[in-house]
Amino acid sequence: LNQARSRLFLIGSFFAVAYIIVAARAADVAIIQGNLNKVEVERGVYNSAANKSQEGSEEALVRTDIVDRNNVVLARSLKTSSLFSDTAMIQDPVRVAKDLKKVFPKLSYGDVLQKLQSGKRFVWIKRSITPEQQSKILYLGYPGLDFKTEMKRVYPQGALVSHLVGSSGVDGQGLSAIESSFDGLLSKGVGEQLQLTLDIRLQHVLKREVSKSITDFNGKAGAGIVMDVETGEVLAAVSLPDYDPQKYQKAKTQEKFNRFSLGVYELGSTFKIFSTAAMLEKTNSNVSKNFDVREPLVIGRHKIRDYHSEDRILTMPEVFIHSSNIGSAMMGQAVGTDGLKNFYKDIGLLDSAPFEISEVGKPLVPSPWGEVSTMTASFGHGIAVSPLQLVSATASIMNGGVLVKPKLVKSGDSKIDKSEGVRVVSSETSHRMRQLLRLVVTQGTGGNADVEGYLVGGKTGTAEKPGRGGYDRKKLISSFLGVFPMDKPKYAVFVMVDEPQGTKASYGYATGGWVAAPAVKRVISSMVSILNLSPSSETEGFEKSLMRYVKTKEQLKKEKQRKNAGGQKIASH
Repeated sequence: LNQARSRLFLIGSFFAVAYIIVAARAADVAIIQGNLNKVEVERGVYNSAANKSQEGSEEALVRTDIVDRNNVVLARSLKTSSLFSDTAMIQDPVRVAKDLKKVFPKLSYGDVLQKLQSGKRFVWIKRSITPEQQSKILYLGYPGLDFKTEMKRVYPQGALVSHLVGSSGVDGQGLSAIESSFDGLLSKGVGEQLQLTLDIRLQHVLKREVSKSITDFNGKAGAGIVMDVETGEVLAAVSLPDYDPQKYQKAKTQEKFNRFSLGVYELGSTFKIFSTAAMLEKTNSNVSKNFDVREPLVIGRHKIRDYHSEDRILTMPEVFIHSSNIGSAMMGQAVGTDGLKNFYKDIGLLDSAPFEISEVGKPLVPSPWGEVSTMTASFGHGIAVSPLQLVSATASIMNGGVLVKPKLVKSGDSKIDKSEGVRVVSSETSHRMRQLLRLVVTQGTGGNADVEGYLVGGKTGTAEKPGRGGYDRKKLISSFLGVFPMDKPKYAVFVMVDEPQGTKASYGYATGGWVAAPAVKRVISSMVSILNLSPSSETEGFEKSLMRYVKTKEQLKKEKQRKNAGGQKIASH
């Protein structure tokens, strides 16, 4: 009997343990695992591929790196932790909210408290937190707080390239510029890094000098571009004010606005580059041709005047050097309406610039375009384009006459085969225009842009801004477009300042020659050091052949003295 009792006890104990295990497992499946599955569904984190490993889901969110031409990182995805809460496990929402506020001072206490008392099984508290913040949360020890590893897009250069690289959202989607235009490619996270044509060294220089000009002349905003005139590659481009790409949603509209490719402006006398080139190309005119600019040009009820009248007959080089509106309008008349329009279209001034970001502005052109529009468009009045278009069109004339299109994404071979490229002007016209731009710096309004030894040429631009009641003489767009070296052009540098104010140092002037030309000089001076550019072998005489058509300041001064002396003799007699 004792042996039987022992055996019955052992058998009974075995079945009791077995029933307990089965009951526990049933409870686990029905209650605990069921609730966990419910939590994961409510979290909204896991999709139809929820059974994939966490590592696999993270890889899907990695965006491709964006780098400059020297492989300097401009945008990269990094693993970060994000804080969420299962609020059903939060017993004291008030206490937890107060403790979280201490860790994240910028979070709204009310917003956090509202989330914690909601009873939801998954709510985001803070995305992309630092390791230090994560450590503090762990130290708090609340079971209702947990972390998920995500991929965060970071921009090591900050605001420096914000209008070019752009920004992406918290969930990895591209929002602007390259991040948006190439979102499909970048979001795959596979393949090679996306390389841009930018040189971050030149970007630093350009931003510094444009910013200095805006500050020195109390300007409203500004923009700048550095371009390779042979390839159209954009080496640097800035729009100020700019924004922090990590805080895109909080940036102001004026900070997000891209002034170098989206904004269109009447850029004034810089357009004389194109009307003069059209005159040489379309009419076979000689540079010795004269223009009588002593009186304003009247057509109908319109009257065209010069900003600083020379009060004499000018040759073509003198019209360009002294930036005569009257002389340029006469050139437009000589080319004709159809001829000028077609020329502007051929060099890309009448259509939106082909560029790899969506922030590209559409030119504003006269409609209808009659004779008056032809004359005013000859000196940049009544036609508005983006700085990017202006620089690209100038590059096409300066590089020997072959059309270039602006590029931001680096390709394997971006050199232009000039034998196969679209020719917009002859090599002879290109050479003559390079001489004229050099004369502007040595004899005309662009003297403040000269860099000794590097044959800088360029053109000033000063335009009144249009408003409701017409043009406002106190609100200017002042710019300078420089190209160097003029014997064999390689780089174009453009600087523009919106609404600059004259200073004591500029004698009250806020023109392109005072505001933007010095900035271009500083940019070029830095470029030659950064890129290790050698001085031009021929620093004198490049434009010498045109000097016989130009009266120097000394010659004009002597003529004026002789004229005054003759007048005094007549008065005395």
